[in-house]
Amino acid sequence: MTVSRVYWTDLRTTPDTSLPVKLDRLLRASGMGGLDLKKKYVALKIHFGEPGNLSFIRPPYVAPVARLVRELGGKPFLTDANTLYSGRRHNAYDHIRAALENGFSRDATGCDILIADGLRGNDFLSVPLEGGRHCSSAMIASAVAEADS
Repeated sequence: MTVSRVYWTDLRTTPDTSLPVKLDRLLRASGMGGLDLKKKYVALKIHFGEPGNLSFIRPPYVAPVARLVRELGGKPFLTDANTLYSGRRHNAYDHIRAALENGFSRDATGCDILIADGLRGNDFLSVPLEGGRHCSSAMIASAVAEADS
């Protein structure tokens, strides 16, 4: 088994070195700047959280990723799939409104929101799986399946 390279930074900040700035440095150190994303649709899978919930990555940490993707010529978009339970994220309309309430605006993140499995969660592609013991295919939300990266 190959050992993975781990990139690390501490949480200390200064007026010139915020956590999003440190994240940008980590992304570049990891080699992400060498990816060929020119004219490619890049899905940034994110959990938007239910309104009032705090268990999601905050929008300012998404912005450096989207910025680097755009710098590399890519077309980033934030995405997630609708939920099966009847919370605020069970259809694309309410899902996007919940994301905006939690701060995932274009101004905050640098990209738009596209709910991957469509308005009601029925937009998916069946992708064949090889050698699967229990499944021969997987249903993948179409916006993710059709993204270039």
